[in-house]
Amino acid sequence: MISLTKIYRFLSLNVWGNLPSSWQRNISKVYAGVYNRSFTRHFIAPYCKVNYSDRAYLEKFRSETGSAQYSSFQDFFVRVYKDPPEISSDYIWPCEGLLCDYGQVNQLPAINVKGDRRNVRVIFGKDGRRIPDDYFFSNVFLHNSNYHRIHTPVDSTVEEVEHIKGDLVLLRPWVYQQDPSLPAFRNERVNVTLRDLRNRKWFVSIVGGPAVGTIVLDQKVKPGQQLRVGEELGKFLLGSTCCIASPEPIQHTSRGNMVSMGDPY
Repeated sequence: MISLTKIYRFLSLNVWGNLPSSWQRNISKVYAGVYNRSFTRHFIAPYCKVNYSDRAYLEKFRSETGSAQYSSFQDFFVRVYKDPPEISSDYIWPCEGLLCDYGQVNQLPAINVKGDRRNVRVIFGKDGRRIPDDYFFSNVFLHNSNYHRIHTPVDSTVEEVEHIKGDLVLLRPWVYQQDPSLPAFRNERVNVTLRDLRNRKWFVSIVGGPAVGTIVLDQKVKPGQQLRVGEELGKFLLGSTCCIASPEPIQHTSRGNMVSMGDPY
């Protein structure tokens, strides 16, 4: 019997993944546009009932417009903290989600992308070619129920911002089993290179997926801009993955666990 995982993988890579990128983006744009409509605010209550057992979690957030109620499902999706999490570490997780992949850059296996074997450096674009062998790679998958803003993992200066216009294949890591980072090699993404106070580079890749209308960077994220740890880098309009290549190993969790924005790295 064929498993659901194999079916999802086939549909994502062999059917949807073989559509022209322009088709993927246009279909996703239409799909994502629905969630900006006011009637979708009625989806929020049943969605929360199914996806959140801890009601106190939702009380931490508000609409980014400052409104007392969310105006649409998209408004709920891009919610902001009423009070940002307290940061007690020099290095933090920049987002909330499932740590689905982790390892030292030179020890992670190459991934087969349309017949081409690629190292994780490829995810980070032109600046990624200079990632040292002893850096550590992390991939955090943000489920639809997670908080969908990306923050600065360390006090740093923005060195490089690069947009890679790729595909929009399915992101869910359990579909890819041994290669959960595969979509990050193929998909549209925005890469931000940061230089910390110890003159070391940190690499952040904000990866889009199906139905992602836009990856929106904060206006201040430009080369030369200094950022404090925890400052916002950008947000997703539906669906996402965030990849990081850092000089610091993670200390407080392991692959397969959930991480929260602001938690010690």
